[in-house]
Amino acid sequence: MASPFDLNDTVNYQRWREQKLEQALIDSGDLIVEIADPGALTTAEHAALCSRIRRSNMVVYASAVPMDEIALQRFGAQFGLLRLDANWLAGEQGITSITVSTEDNQRHAYIPYTDRAIKWHTDGYYNLPEKQIRGMLLHCAQSAGLGGENRVMDHEIAYLMLRDANADFIRALSAPDVMTIPARIDEFDGVRAAQTGPVFSQDDAGNLHMRYTARTRSIEWKQDETTLAAVALLERLLASESQHIHQLKLESGMGLLCNNVLHDRSAFTDDQHSPRLLYRARYLDRCHTN
Repeated sequence: MASPFDLNDTVNYQRWREQKLEQALIDSGDLIVEIADPGALTTAEHAALCSRIRRSNMVVYASAVPMDEIALQRFGAQFGLLRLDANWLAGEQGITSITVSTEDNQRHAYIPYTDRAIKWHTDGYYNLPEKQIRGMLLHCAQSAGLGGENRVMDHEIAYLMLRDANADFIRALSAPDVMTIPARIDEFDGVRAAQTGPVFSQDDAGNLHMRYTARTRSIEWKQDETTLAAVALLERLLASESQHIHQLKLESGMGLLCNNVLHDRSAFTDDQHSPRLLYRARYLDRCHTN
């Protein structure tokens, strides 16, 4: 099957590129879909959510009905999200509660459990190749008192911009040894072997996957001129005011459903009476939008 991500097939790429840019959602408000009951979507609600995902690999939903970890799983299942990546800090349901850790424990050692900013990344960039995160749900149970906004960008648009600049950038970032997350050894999670792999790859169905972090520590880039130029351009793109970068703040009852798009988080200040709480579900599946 012809793929728009084949660097030797410019015809299919140009056809895909034209359609992608034509359908891309530019107004951040267009990403948002209001739903009544997340556990029992209407046909119209499901169609509206799927339409956004097909166009931009993501959608933001808003509902007045509270969701816990079990309800979140039921919601995700309506989009074929079934295989949870139950990381070691996840709860019994395989879903992680992200809130500021005030104790000197395992969570306190990781930035998501602090109030500090998180740089651009896709989730699970340190995972094994067979455990790559394809889909993700990020549900806000309680928003921060101040700050805690996210910027999000469709990884297919990032690919498009890099390829338009120089196809060799894509070739470099698709190399199997381009990005290495060094081994980690600590008192909490023991030994995590080094993980080397591409930034851009395709799954068995030909869907584009991106593995990336903007971290400058605990990451090793292949040291050739083309790779470093590609990484520098991607950093400039993500630091720009591109119309394809959306900024949003998830308020209580809102959530991001996506195919593991690029995202970051600003620093925040908690309301001491109602600390920020998000539920994160990471899946080995992509969202089904048929």
